[in-house]
Amino acid sequence: MRKTISTLTLILTVALLFNCSGKPKAEAESKAEVKVEAEELFNGKDLSNWNFVLQDTALNPADVYTVRDGVIHITGQLGYMYTNKKYSNFKLHAEWSWPNGVESNSGIFVLIEDTKNPFPNGIECQLKAGIAGDFVLLGGSNLAEFKSPEGQPRPDFPVVTKQEESSEKPAGEWNTAEIECKDGIITVYINGVLQNKGTNTVKEGYIGLQSEGTDIQFRNVTVTPL
Repeated sequence: MRKTISTLTLILTVALLFNCSGKPKAEAESKAEVKVEAEELFNGKDLSNWNFVLQDTALNPADVYTVRDGVIHITGQLGYMYTNKKYSNFKLHAEWSWPNGVESNSGIFVLIEDTKNPFPNGIECQLKAGIAGDFVLLGGSNLAEFKSPEGQPRPDFPVVTKQEESSEKPAGEWNTAEIECKDGIITVYINGVLQNKGTNTVKEGYIGLQSEGTDIQFRNVTVTPL
C-alpha cells in the first residue's frame, strides 16, 4: 500500500512539474507568434492621411495629387505630399511606376524634420530613373556617409551614391522600395537589391512622396513598426 501511494505521489509530482514548466513555454510561444501589423499610409481610396506642398502656391493640390483605381497619381509640379504624423523605427514599403512608358524623376522622403517648400529638411531616397536608391540630403539634412569634397563648399543637394547597378524595372512596370529606418540608420532596397545605407542623427520624422518632373504613380504604401 505504501509503495502504491509513493508511486502515485511521484506521478502527480511529475505531472505538476510538467504543467508548471509547460505553461510558461506555451505563453512564450504564443508571444513569439504575435505579428506587428503594417499601417496603411494610403488606404486605396483617398489622401486623407496626407498633407500637401507645392512650390507654386497658386496651384490646387487636388489637381496635382489624385487617386484613381486604387493608385496615387502625381502630375509632377514641384512639391511633395507628407504624412499627418511623424514616424521612428519603421519599415516603409512603397511601389511606384512611370505611366505611359515615360521615365522621369521623383523620390521618397523619410525623417522629415521641417516641411519647407519646395524641399523639406529630410533624406530623399531617389527614384529618378537610372539612379533609384541614391540618397539626396535635402534642406540641410545630413548623413555620416557624405563627405564634402576637400576645399569645396557643401553642395546644395549632397548625394550619397547607391552601391549597386540599377535594379529598376522598365517604365510602365511596378517597382518596389523597402526603406528601413532604425535608430537613424536608413537602409534602402530597390526591387529586393540592397542599394544604400546611411547614418542620420535624426531618428524621427514625416514620410513624403515627391512631385517632380512628370507623372508618377504610387500604390501599396505601408509602414510597419520595428
